[in-house]
Amino acid sequence: MVRRGATLMGLMLAACASVPAASQSADVTIDGNRVYPESITSDAAGNLYNGSNAGTIYRTKAGAKTAEPWIIPNPENGLRSLFGVFADEKHGVLWACDNPNIFKRETGKTTLRAFDLKTGRIKAGYDFPTDVPAACNDIALSKDGSVWATETLAGRIFVLRPHAQELALFASGADLVGIDGIAIAGDGAIYINNVRKQLFQRVERKADGSFEKLTTLTTSSPLNGPDGLRALGGNHFIQAEGPGGRVALVDVSGNNATIKPIATGLDGSVGVTVVGHTAYAIEGKIEYMFDPKLKDKSPDPFTIRAFALPAKK
Repeated sequence: MVRRGATLMGLMLAACASVPAASQSADVTIDGNRVYPESITSDAAGNLYNGSNAGTIYRTKAGAKTAEPWIIPNPENGLRSLFGVFADEKHGVLWACDNPNIFKRETGKTTLRAFDLKTGRIKAGYDFPTDVPAACNDIALSKDGSVWATETLAGRIFVLRPHAQELALFASGADLVGIDGIAIAGDGAIYINNVRKQLFQRVERKADGSFEKLTTLTTSSPLNGPDGLRALGGNHFIQAEGPGGRVALVDVSGNNATIKPIATGLDGSVGVTVVGHTAYAIEGKIEYMFDPKLKDKSPDPFTIRAFALPAKK
């Protein structure tokens, strides 16, 4: 039996309280059936973007209460099943982690895809190596324009440098198996979480910028399925925990991370993004795909939960 709030990635690895009411912003309903979203992102205008298990990318226009299908899978864009999505406004790109759909027994390459953030047209695709099974999970952008992508199954971090034509392997190893979210701090340091090992870590680099090691931070409370991770400036982050059903602020000081839950009781909170003073958490409801007791029940509707961030002290 799959427990409430399990994540799709957690189940792939196995195989290979209440939500605060929004103060000013309302929850968003996703216009689709059996969407099973895995990630959410936003732009400065307040538009939201989320992926889905079936490959459709949904967009919620600022202030709207419905996420509408925006980019539909077709032969041109090659979309199959989506995990991470990330809005890169500086370059006008919506990045997406596209993977073969395991529920359709698809095979093929895992690809980091780039879409025009205004039109939704496909711009480029960057394939992951096929020497081992791969699952592109989440994405972050550093100040120099480099795009960072996590790969969960084999435990790898890839980087797409500005003007590069292919992904470059930055780090790999058994200690990275289960890597999920990734975000860049204000000082340029890379932080990741591990959905399998329940860890929050800093990626240490050598003087030349190459990978050196991982530093596991001591968290003020245990993590339960850390998933979507977004930077909030400085050494502050917001993190979604799928099985934990919560969203928390993460404040880093040295090798310590203070975890401050700000929403609980979510049905598989696999991703979160922030617009102004409002956080939007997406619910995955992945248990409906695996729990025999739920297989004949509908998980619909899928909802993006909106709630106000705590006031800064």
